[in-house]
Amino acid sequence: MIPYSRQDISQEDIDAVVDVLKSDFLTQGPLVPLFENKVKSHVESKYAVAVNSSTSALHIACLSLNLGPGDWLWTSPITFVASANCGLFCGANVDFVDIDPRTFNICPQALEEKLIAAEKEGTLPKILVAVHLCGQSCEMDSLYSLCQKYDVKIIEDASHAIGGKYKQQFIGNCRFSDITVFSFHPVKIITTGEGGMAVTNDEDLAKKMSLLRSHGITRDEHLMTHASDGPWYYQQIELGFNYRMTDIQAALGVSQMQRLDEFVSKRNMLASRYDRLLSKLPIITPWRHPDNYSAMHLYVIRLKLNGKNKTHLDVFKSLRKAGLMVNVHYIPIHTQPYYQRNGFAGVHFKEAERYYQEAISLPIFNRLTYSQQDKVIKLLHQVLE
Repeated sequence: MIPYSRQDISQEDIDAVVDVLKSDFLTQGPLVPLFENKVKSHVESKYAVAVNSSTSALHIACLSLNLGPGDWLWTSPITFVASANCGLFCGANVDFVDIDPRTFNICPQALEEKLIAAEKEGTLPKILVAVHLCGQSCEMDSLYSLCQKYDVKIIEDASHAIGGKYKQQFIGNCRFSDITVFSFHPVKIITTGEGGMAVTNDEDLAKKMSLLRSHGITRDEHLMTHASDGPWYYQQIELGFNYRMTDIQAALGVSQMQRLDEFVSKRNMLASRYDRLLSKLPIITPWRHPDNYSAMHLYVIRLKLNGKNKTHLDVFKSLRKAGLMVNVHYIPIHTQPYYQRNGFAGVHFKEAERYYQEAISLPIFNRLTYSQQDKVIKLLHQVLE
């Protein structure tokens, strides 16, 4: 069996975690700020806030930008549900912007058209969550220009994209956004088991997110309503959450960061090899924008089965039966039953829906061997020819 993705754990990673297990700190110890420093230094942002998942990072990012009831959050329909749910967690309304069929990311032209209409209707969004699907950055300069014009804040959902670059700079520097979030789930570029991080260049946003990740509690006397009662004293000044990352997770993250560039380079080599060896099949291989160096979290092909006596489902089942654990990323969020019951029945985003009818994610991960990749390619030729 060849999975579509998997973690790469070295002996150094294991040793780093064991060292923490033998130490005095398992939860919030010295490894969490060390991991934050490693990430923010790599992506060249000023602040980083480690949390227990990217979903948590999205939630506190929205709250720090004061998203609430009556506000709107827009995102892509082709992403994991967390990219939209974070708006609902804040009591806001959610809507979607259709994708560019080449990049699978939010289409700048579709965004512009939707913003023009929303301004007339008085429904402009407060936040745009720009999802870097598969590890490729959105066209952030275009999205940023539009959002500046309409006073919209931007969160980059870079759950797939740590280690990738946009315009020769690492994704996460927040040049075109207020906050960027990363995921460290096992199938992502690097892993902490579960975990996430929000990075920003805004000190106030960083402080707000740090407060929200830990119950809204502070020991900083400057934030308290009166002088401290003593060394034991703390105050809850916001309604926060238990979204903290542990030192165990952070130790794994610190170790994995040492190989981040290696991981992304290997994924790009595998992707280029797929591009070359799949070029004659009735598929569209992933297009990379010239401004991008993708982290290549996913390698998504689009099937072109016109005239073939096969369906998308047929191809998927045949590959699974042959031992390829291919997947589909993602089901358009607006078609999910929860969203259908809450205003999206009969609503269509044609490019997202067309993508869903054609997309299959092929195996790509750091330890995928060329012989395994050759098996993937051979099976695709057999199924499609």
